[in-house]
Amino acid sequence: MIGDKIPEASANLSALSDLCTPWCIHVVATLRIADHIAAGKTSITTLAQEAGCDSDSLQRVLRHLVGKGVFEEPTPGRFALNEIALGLLDPAQQLGLDLTGFGGRMVSAWGSLLSAVRTGASAYHEIFGLPFWEDLEAHPDIAASFDAFMGPLGHGTPDPEVLVTGGWEEVKTVVDVGGGTGALLTEILRTRPQIQGTLVDFPRTVARAEALLQAAGVGERARTVGQSFFEPLPAGADLYLLKSILNDCPDREAKLILSRCAQAARPSGRIVILGGVSPDDRADPQLLMMVLLGSKERTLTEFGELANEASLKVQAAGRLPSGRFAVECRPI
Repeated sequence: MIGDKIPEASANLSALSDLCTPWCIHVVATLRIADHIAAGKTSITTLAQEAGCDSDSLQRVLRHLVGKGVFEEPTPGRFALNEIALGLLDPAQQLGLDLTGFGGRMVSAWGSLLSAVRTGASAYHEIFGLPFWEDLEAHPDIAASFDAFMGPLGHGTPDPEVLVTGGWEEVKTVVDVGGGTGALLTEILRTRPQIQGTLVDFPRTVARAEALLQAAGVGERARTVGQSFFEPLPAGADLYLLKSILNDCPDREAKLILSRCAQAARPSGRIVILGGVSPDDRADPQLLMMVLLGSKERTLTEFGELANEASLKVQAAGRLPSGRFAVECRPI
């Protein structure tokens, strides 16, 4: 009987819709509680002093997490790390969970999901007063946190093997479009001394990238261009890279970026897309991108249609050694 199943279904829904536990995890990550415990500060009094917060409130948060299997309380008022809590020591996790940085923007942006579903467009501005990119420009501290999240600290060491077909023999110049602080371009230049590289991103981002490229020993073969990737791109390169860019863009903006690449590339040039395209049978809903930017991940078929409208033709698609799905295009 349906009526007999309603209490169980209701309990399951309550568990799935619980917001208390995720917020508690964000709070202890922001306060670096796991780091303090790892340093031997295990009593609630000492933890509260180290974190600069109220001891009773912190203890209640930790006891809730203990009940959910995060942390342990071996004796009353003393807390310890367990296997799950050890993950809070990971710098990448800290970047994504810290409420004072970009992680706070991500978690709070979910409050606009209803508007995003109703309108089909990002409602990020309803929460923060500005659209996503304008918000980053207006808050340099959040922008720096975003750059770190998108860089190697947040996403691991970039894989310099970005080509699906052929080799690098004919590639002499690379333009990394929207490449952040240059983590991927640095790896490409470091492993291939014959290549010259150009990094294109917002002025505030490439300003930080210049020192990082120099520190990596590739600064002499790299130049930075501070601009939007919706503007005409540096022309005549052999390879244009779009890593984690197209999944940030609705169709109109994605088509414009692809068109800019098609206009800038050599007739024999290649445009490589890393992220934002999935095999037809493995589409990712990418709900966070929908909330932040009104964007989505496209299937290979959907992308092929969009690329064609931008005067590009898909030449190849497949998995790189890292497991990332990549797509190669050439100008039509």
